[in-house]
Amino acid sequence: MPFYEHVFLTRQDLTTAQVETLTEGFTKVLTDGSGQVANSEYWGLRTLAYRIAKNRKAHYVMLNIDAPAAAVAEMERQVGLNEDIIRSMTVRVDALSAEPSAMTRRSGDREGGREGGREGREGREGRGDRDGAPRGERPRREPRASY
Repeated sequence: MPFYEHVFLTRQDLTTAQVETLTEGFTKVLTDGSGQVANSEYWGLRTLAYRIAKNRKAHYVMLNIDAPAAAVAEMERQVGLNEDIIRSMTVRVDALSAEPSAMTRRSGDREGGREGGREGREGREGRGDRDGAPRGERPRREPRASY
């Protein structure tokens, strides 16, 4: 059977439990069509780059699917009929990845306290500016005289 990755975005006013219910419903549609969902990832409530149907944020969910094309087409039809879903995309892939997606790894890095965040910026403050003076101790310029 072919492999697919399906990502859908739901409205911001849904709860996480409602999003999980939607995911379970789409998983059931795929299993009824003799397919399976190898992995599902909830990416959380994220800010959109632009408003979609008056929503500034959306819940993101990704499904790794191993199913025949007919089952995926039925799932896409169900997604299109659902008013809670504002965007979706299905992509056929050569193989399903066993490791977490880049979005999941990225959010895990934030929670794990990776270097480069606010801690990294605070560490740079002691280096000083280009002129060699430490921050906060820069000489003040005299105000210009008004003529």
